[in-house]
Amino acid sequence: MRAFIRLYTALGVLLFFLIIRCGSTPEKDPPLNVLMISVDDLNDWIGVLKANPNVKTPNIDRLAQEGILFTNAHCQAPICGPSRASYLSGLRPSTTGIYGQIKDQNLRKGNPSMKNVRFLPQYFKDHGYKTLGVGKIFHNHAPEGVFEESGGRIQGFGPLPEKRIKWDKEGTSTDWGAYPSQDSLMYDYSYAQWAENQLKKSHDRPFFMAVGFIRPHVPWYAPKQWFDLYPHDKLTMPSYLANDWDDLPEIAKQIAFKGMMPTTDWAIENGEWSKIVQAYLACVSFVDKQVGLVIDALEKSVYKDNTIVVLWSDHGYELGEKGSFGKQTLWSESTRVPLVFKSPKIDVKRSIHQAVELLDVYPTLLDLAELPANSTNEGKSLLPLINQQIDSNALAITTYGQNNHSMINMRYRYISYEDGAEELYDLLKDPEERYNIANYKALDTLKKTMRKNLPKTNVAWKVGSYYSINDYFIRTSKHSKNQKK
Repeated sequence: MRAFIRLYTALGVLLFFLIIRCGSTPEKDPPLNVLMISVDDLNDWIGVLKANPNVKTPNIDRLAQEGILFTNAHCQAPICGPSRASYLSGLRPSTTGIYGQIKDQNLRKGNPSMKNVRFLPQYFKDHGYKTLGVGKIFHNHAPEGVFEESGGRIQGFGPLPEKRIKWDKEGTSTDWGAYPSQDSLMYDYSYAQWAENQLKKSHDRPFFMAVGFIRPHVPWYAPKQWFDLYPHDKLTMPSYLANDWDDLPEIAKQIAFKGMMPTTDWAIENGEWSKIVQAYLACVSFVDKQVGLVIDALEKSVYKDNTIVVLWSDHGYELGEKGSFGKQTLWSESTRVPLVFKSPKIDVKRSIHQAVELLDVYPTLLDLAELPANSTNEGKSLLPLINQQIDSNALAITTYGQNNHSMINMRYRYISYEDGAEELYDLLKDPEERYNIANYKALDTLKKTMRKNLPKTNVAWKVGSYYSINDYFIRTSKHSKNQKK
């Protein structure tokens, strides 16, 4: 009888604890860290995007193959300052009026929409994250207070030789050649080392770490070993059509004018085009190595299995395809960017070909980190797309100056300018955007449909808040004409 009572008592205690356990709230998974890697002026010349047959980017390719690669991603502005301001604020340039280069301390000046905005790292900080950053994140480094721990940024795009090697025009850092002698002298090397050291540390909170590399931004300098990967006389050169501008509206030519940069014709006549391409590719492979150092450090760390990684570039770059070198246009060479996500919450590994915007990264990171949505974000989370919910209406909009917008979907690129001029390209038949078909009457309905997606708000820009290589840098038609003179 006593044994029976003891058995009943034991079963009762066990049942009590089972009831308590089942009734308790299940433990949530610990928050995920975020590692954000940005690469300045990197166009679609990475191996996995297959836009250049010569480029060697094994580390970025590895990251893309382990996660989600967006093959049709586009920036919000084809120039550093406004692109980064848009990405990190979650607002379009047409909403903020930030169309040109801007100092970090001026980001909140000039437009009410920016006054109380929570920049992407700050939003994570508001939700308990430790924020860390090094290198070029915003246009300079970061506004005061955005990062709790900062590795800073070495100002400029050096190191620089005593004398320019090839190109010495005022208003640009453009130049190319093998310099300096070793990787450890490059600014990006120091940024990678800082990030590595942070990943070796023990952090008491989940972290949001931003690492901003500056190459392949001009000058195209890198140690000789990277140039040796690309013998210039063995390279496949980009396509170039000498009369490509013949069917463009005048404003398109004015906006695309880059008076301080080499032209493609000059580069061909002087035997420098292949050497410019060689230098750009050398810089791409150099920075790919630095990306690899950071990714390897993450893989060796305790944060390996609980960190979201996102890699992006602020805009594309033209390497002679459209008659010159640089960004600052509304064609694909300037707008298309690499965009890669890797996350413990994403089981699939694949490429997504629908059009997406850098504006979408902010809400996507919040979604992946299971943070509340930021109601001010103008982009949309890409998680449904990652989970294979196809959006047949997906498109991406790039803005350069007030009321100048470029729009791309899976089939067409449409460009609308401030004076009413237009461009239209059928990307299936004309992927290099050579033949402007905007004047075809049969396509009026298509243009009308695409125009409905243009931003309804186009805030005026204020010169006093901005700076650039020409005191201020907004390419309205009048400003461009003055530059060209």
